[in-house]
Amino acid sequence: MISKRNLRIAGVMFVAALVSVVLTSTATSSRTATSATTVRIWADADRKAAVEKVAGAWGAAKGVEVEVVQKDFGKIRDDLKTVQPETAPDVIVGAHDWVGQLSVDGSIVPLVVPQATKAQFPAYALSAMSYGTAVKRLYGVPVALENVALVVNKKLASAPKTIASFQAQALKFQKKASGNIGLAVPQGANGDAYHMYPFFSGLCGYVFGPNSAGNLDPSNIGVANPKFLKNAKTIDGWNKTGFLNSKIDYGVGKDAFLAGKAAFWITGPWESDTLKKSGLSYTIAPFPSMGTGCASVPFLGVQGFMVTKFAAVHGVESAAKDLVAGYFTSAASQAALAAANGRFPANTEAAKLVKDPVLRLFGKASTGGVPMPNIPQMSSVWSELGGAWVKSTKGSGAVPARASFITASRNIANKIG
Repeated sequence: MISKRNLRIAGVMFVAALVSVVLTSTATSSRTATSATTVRIWADADRKAAVEKVAGAWGAAKGVEVEVVQKDFGKIRDDLKTVQPETAPDVIVGAHDWVGQLSVDGSIVPLVVPQATKAQFPAYALSAMSYGTAVKRLYGVPVALENVALVVNKKLASAPKTIASFQAQALKFQKKASGNIGLAVPQGANGDAYHMYPFFSGLCGYVFGPNSAGNLDPSNIGVANPKFLKNAKTIDGWNKTGFLNSKIDYGVGKDAFLAGKAAFWITGPWESDTLKKSGLSYTIAPFPSMGTGCASVPFLGVQGFMVTKFAAVHGVESAAKDLVAGYFTSAASQAALAAANGRFPANTEAAKLVKDPVLRLFGKASTGGVPMPNIPQMSSVWSELGGAWVKSTKGSGAVPARASFITASRNIANKIG
C-alpha cells in the first residue's frame, strides 16, 4: 500500500531525479530527458505482464514512467555485468543466490524496509536476500518462494509421517511389478543436490554454518559434520534396499509417476500444471521426520527484486527504492507478482490470498526450508554434494556414504581455498 507520506514526497523525489540527471548528463548523454524520468525494469517473460501492471500502478501514482524490458531469466545476472549504462536496468528480478556475488561486485544496492513490513515475511526469506560477512544487509525484496515437496499417488500410497513408513510403502509398491519405482527422486549421472536436500537435512547435513555474527561462513562446511556422519549408514541401507537409486533422472522419474509406475515423486511447483492435467489422485506433503532430531526440509529458492547501481546513474535511485522496498512489499503486489510464474508468495499476508490448492500445498511444505546459500562459494558445492549422493546410491558398487561425503567435503574446501 502507498503511504500518505510517500505520496506527499513524490513531487520532491521527482524534482530530485531531474536535478540528478542534469548533474550526470555526461554519463547518460545518450539517454533522453524523457527516459531519465523512467524506471527501467528487467523481467522475464512469465512476469513481464504482472510487473507492468503492478509497477505501472505505482508509476501512475508517482508521476514516474515505468519501462519493463523482457529478458531471459537465466541471462539477467550475466547481462548486468556487461550492459552499457544508457541501456542498463534500474531494477531487476532475480534469484536470491545471485545476491552474494552481485553485492560484492557492487551491481546492486542495499535496501531499507520498515520493521513492520519485515514482520510480514519469514525471517529466512529476508535472510536469503541479504548478504554480508560482518554486517548483513538486505539487497532485495523477496517476492516468491519455491521448493520441492513429496507428491503422493493416493491410489498407491499415503502421505508418510515417518521415514520408516515412507520406505516401507515405497519398497512394497516397487516389488509389486517389474518397472515400478517406489520413490522417483531425480539424480542421474551428475547428481542433484537440490532435490536430495530433504534427505541431507534430515540426516543432519548442512552446507555452510554461521559465523559468530550469524552470517554464512564458507570455512564452516557441514557436508561431513559429525552428526551427519553418525547417520551416514542410513544412506547405505537406502542404497541396499533400492529406496534411493541414483540411476533415476528427472525425466525417468516424472514419466514413471505420471504413468502410475511410481508411488512417490519429489518435485516442485513448476510441475503444478502437469499434476493438474495428469488425471491422477494425488496429494502434496511435507517430508516425514527421520527421527534424528534434525528437520527434513527442502532447499528454498527465493525470487525477488533488486535495485541496481545504475538507478543512481540515471537519477532514479530514490524512486526505484520506493518501488521495490515499498510498493512491491505489499500483500496485493506480492500476490500478483508471485502468481505470475506460479509460485507461493513470500509475504505471509499475500500467502493467505492464494486459492490454488496445489500451490498452497507446495507453500505449506516450504515451512522451515533452508535458503540455498547465496555466498559466491556455493558454486564449489553443487557438483561435489550431488556427486556424493550418486556414488553412495548407485546400487551395486556404491561407495559407503561416510567415505563419499568426507571426500566431497574435502574437495569443496580445496576448491574454496
